[in-house]
Amino acid sequence: MKNKNSRVAILIFTTIIFFASCNSTKKQEKKAQSQKPNIVIIYTDDLGYGDVSAYGATEIQTPNIDKLAKGGVMFTDGHASSSTCTPSRYALLTGVYPWRNKDARILPGTAPLIISTEQMTIPKMLHEKGYHTGIVGKWHLGLGAGNVNWNETVTPGPNQVGFDYSYIMAATQDRVPTVYIENGDVVGLDLNDPIEVSYSVNFEGEPTGKNNPELTTMKWHHGHNNSIVNEIPRIGFMKGGEAAKWSDIDMADHFLSKAKQYVQENKTEPFFLYYALQQPHVPRTPHPRFVGKSGMGPRGDVIVEADWCVGEFINFLENEGLLENTLIIFSSDNGPVVNDGYYDDSVEKLGNHTPSGELRGGKYSLFEAGTRVPFITYWKGRIQPKISHSLVSQLDIFSSLAELVGSDARVDDSNEILDVFMGESENGRDELILEATSRTALRKGEWIMIPPYNGAALSKAVNIETGNAKEYQLYNLAIDIGQQHNLAKSNNEKLEEMIAAFDEIRDNDSAEITELELK
Repeated sequence: MKNKNSRVAILIFTTIIFFASCNSTKKQEKKAQSQKPNIVIIYTDDLGYGDVSAYGATEIQTPNIDKLAKGGVMFTDGHASSSTCTPSRYALLTGVYPWRNKDARILPGTAPLIISTEQMTIPKMLHEKGYHTGIVGKWHLGLGAGNVNWNETVTPGPNQVGFDYSYIMAATQDRVPTVYIENGDVVGLDLNDPIEVSYSVNFEGEPTGKNNPELTTMKWHHGHNNSIVNEIPRIGFMKGGEAAKWSDIDMADHFLSKAKQYVQENKTEPFFLYYALQQPHVPRTPHPRFVGKSGMGPRGDVIVEADWCVGEFINFLENEGLLENTLIIFSSDNGPVVNDGYYDDSVEKLGNHTPSGELRGGKYSLFEAGTRVPFITYWKGRIQPKISHSLVSQLDIFSSLAELVGSDARVDDSNEILDVFMGESENGRDELILEATSRTALRKGEWIMIPPYNGAALSKAVNIETGNAKEYQLYNLAIDIGQQHNLAKSNNEKLEEMIAAFDEIRDNDSAEITELELK
């Protein structure tokens, strides 16, 4: 009897220990879960290296972006993966060079999704580690599988590549369809007024910017003369969906409100938010509160507006008690452009402002200003303020965030440099392939090599140097940041070294740039 009682006591004791251990493990897991940092990527559209006062702008002030720069790591050699939008956004979310995907080019609003639903992405990786994931703002990575019916749930899209929540515009502010899409459904759609979209043929009886300029208040310069929405001519043709069409001047406020709402609804668990602002991309439509604030016309005004949005969002995080547990990454999808399709006084009122700063080129260009952009990491109380001259790319965000959250996911093109992003090291990338409208060049250390390419050296449409030349170009950025002295002929040894390194990564082919690609 005594032995039986002993066995029962041991069984009870073992059971208690087991459940106590389970409860302890669950508590530890819950504690670890609560300690995971929130992650926010704030991504601007066409913001140049010289458009931010922390990066040297004197004619325009960006105090809220400056606050991030002065309180975090401000990278002076941080790069988007491409000098145009769709490729950079593809690379940001996947960690894969955009030139590896032939479809990663500037997309029309009707393009199918170019990220495979089987592909690993930042939101998918973070979701697997217990994060709620959301996107608010510009998408421009395609939707559906072709022949989208905008009057039904559009899929696949952001929700099929890792985002639990999505509130987006399909492409860009200057392209149709001019509607917001929430989790695949057009917001505010009246099914009695169905949406039709085409990028080839207009719909009978529908006015266009080309044929009906009297109906527009913003005049097109190139490529923007199709359907008119809110008195602004767009790229592409659209019919119907009147109740669902967005208000351009309210877009910044609208996306900011949705970003705040997303955080408010998901702040009790670790969250990832990709907050993709539309500014300063065309058409530049600042809210009346910001009209005239910069003195540089609509482009300057929407930069001031974007800076305000950043400040409002950061203040919101702080008021919610989230700022000290949130890693913020701020950057831009490519370099700047002034006239990008509309007559909007941005050229005439530019004054002494230089959007590219001391760099050469801009959007669409293989020169440095095409991909070298404002790039900041900020984590209050965790990242110590510093200026870093490390070479870093938005490609590296993928593997670095994976390291941060303890994920084994890695992508070959994405370097794991979390310590650099945290300001604890200067060991950034050694080399980086830069891309511009299907053309590529090599950054290696302080050197850049641009292969020969056919096509115009200057785009007349946007007045930006493309980087095209009939001969090799080689620049030492340590002594020639403005890329004025081609050393290809005088330093043949370095040129051959760069060509060999370039060929190891990809085939050295040529491509032509056309005015069509610049629209």
